[in-house]
Amino acid sequence: MTHYLEFEKALAEIEGKAEELRALARGNEEMDVGKEAEALDKKAASMLKDLYKGLDPWRKCQVARHPDRPHCKDYIEALFTEYTPLAGDRNFADDHAVMGGLARFEDAPVMVIGHEKGHDTKTRIERNFGMARPEGYRKAIRLMEMADKFGLPVITLVDTPGAYPGKGAEERGQSEAIARSTQTCLRLGVPMVSVIIGEGGSGGAVAFATANRIAMLEHSIYSVISPEGCASILWKDSEKMREAAEALRLTAQDLSKLGVIDRIIPEPLGGAHRDRPSVTTNVRKTIKGLLEEMSGKNRKALINDRRKKFLAMGSKGLA
Repeated sequence: MTHYLEFEKALAEIEGKAEELRALARGNEEMDVGKEAEALDKKAASMLKDLYKGLDPWRKCQVARHPDRPHCKDYIEALFTEYTPLAGDRNFADDHAVMGGLARFEDAPVMVIGHEKGHDTKTRIERNFGMARPEGYRKAIRLMEMADKFGLPVITLVDTPGAYPGKGAEERGQSEAIARSTQTCLRLGVPMVSVIIGEGGSGGAVAFATANRIAMLEHSIYSVISPEGCASILWKDSEKMREAAEALRLTAQDLSKLGVIDRIIPEPLGGAHRDRPSVTTNVRKTIKGLLEEMSGKNRKALINDRRKKFLAMGSKGLA
């Protein structure tokens, strides 16, 4: 069943009517509804194009959070071979909001790490909606250090509303774990590529995305805080999330102009969830290209490259 966003209600009605006609025809061979269904399909395609022609920041937030959007697990299954998951932080527990392990990308060994939100009620609860606890960041640190030891490129797939703010997480040192994960990223002597595949929320995202090269899917978002959280703090009214989304400059297009990210990965019309094979191909090409850019660089050059990148952030202005 297709999930439609709030601004897609009119589109849902047209596509629903087209599907109803086809269902009636399947039950009655004498009915000829081909032309009517085709006309509705054309109208729906035109409307979809108009809807996604110029999405405002709040609508992009909705697309980035779409329940059918491909998640970390989907990309790992589609892009990598010989994936061997590694679990636990060797200290407290295994955090299922963070998944990672050894794999092959384009037949070369790599370490892949990412946030996983889950795809239904059961898995979303198990994965804590992609909100990592301290043990999740400490697991990521362990895997990054292992990759550094064996000279493996690190690829991270970022998709989180932010780090988990619960009492237990704070007691176990959430802020310290995030800071150490960010520090570990900066010290890696191997190529590191991060892709924001959905939401890149707060320090929980930065801890995985302090990379040599950062790419964002066209309709993903990356911000210091969610629009709802920002609105609650600034205006004491979470309903002002649209104004907050505009002010935060959280879209891939704005962040590219600011020099925060290096690539915008095109999505199929209607978002990544409407054509998974297409978006997977685009992500594969982008990761491959970004890794090739760093090919041949030694440890010192990679660390300096990453350091310069983050020191220069914010020096570019919005046109």
